Amino acid sequence: MTPFRARGLLAAGAAAATLAASACGGGAPEEEGDAGGGAPEVEADQDVADLVPDDVREEGSLTIGVDASYAPGEFLDADGSTVVGFNVDLFDAVAAKMDLDTAWESSTFGTIVEGVDSGKYDVGVSSFTINAERLKQVNMVSYYTVGTQWFTAAGNPEGVDPDDACGLTVAVQANTVQVEDIQERSDACEEAGDPAIQIDQYERQDQATQSIVSGKSDAGLADMPVAVYAVEQTDGQLETLGEQYEAAPYGAVVDKENEELAEAIRAGYQAIIDDGTYEQVLADWDLDTQGMVESAEVNPDVDDE
Repeated sequence: MTPFRARGLLAAGAAAATLAASACGGGAPEEEGDAGGGAPEVEADQDVADLVPDDVREEGSLTIGVDASYAPGEFLDADGSTVVGFNVDLFDAVAAKMDLDTAWESSTFGTIVEGVDSGKYDVGVSSFTINAERLKQVNMVSYYTVGTQWFTAAGNPEGVDPDDACGLTVAVQANTVQVEDIQERSDACEEAGDPAIQIDQYERQDQATQSIVSGKSDAGLADMPVAVYAVEQTDGQLETLGEQYEAAPYGAVVDKENEELAEAIRAGYQAIIDDGTYEQVLADWDLDTQGMVESAEVNPDVDDE
């Protein structure tokens, strides 16, 4: 079984001086925490709140599993404990529409789906790409579309060509769709009689990004917003290569048996799309409108590859 994240790997899955400085290649933690415009105030929507399951309503809050190492989607603020990011702001707004509080719990990416399955988390929100394999395990609510983006040291000193990376060292976060992407490219190199790609996998995206800044890796792959944000935060130390490709929807992860909660979350996303909060959050994070969706869906159709 192959796991996926775009951030994409499915497993039971750039930010600070570990998270801020390393994902940014040396930026101060304050620079990471200052990103974005702050979450807008959102009022509860009674129609959405009425969809919340009784047990969740009684609890009054949602516990959300998140890997806080993937700026600008989700990362630790300057205090080293508060989870911030555009995915966080979006879901906080969704929860507000549901008339619920949120409790964000940092975890490693590869354990979040398992945590949702076991009931440790009510929801997983961590730049999860929706794919056919993951949909066999969980419900997913779509809310944004993202592709993969290559990036490298400024000036591309190694002359990296994403279509001809044989023999190079490429950094990726483990348990992501980017692992499968670069492995397929490496296999093609070997089949053609060329050197394989040295694939360096890191537990966190900020570690992968730092390996490029330090010169240990020649290039990296990540979700487009992550790569662009890393470039912006490194003061000219990195640059993107080409355009994003193979765009796919992000989805909030909900237990497979809890269709009622998944529908309530879908209605919450739709409510913030319809009232403009969604666009405001993305604009506050300087995200390109090309990733915006008009409708949130539970378990949308995706390519079964």
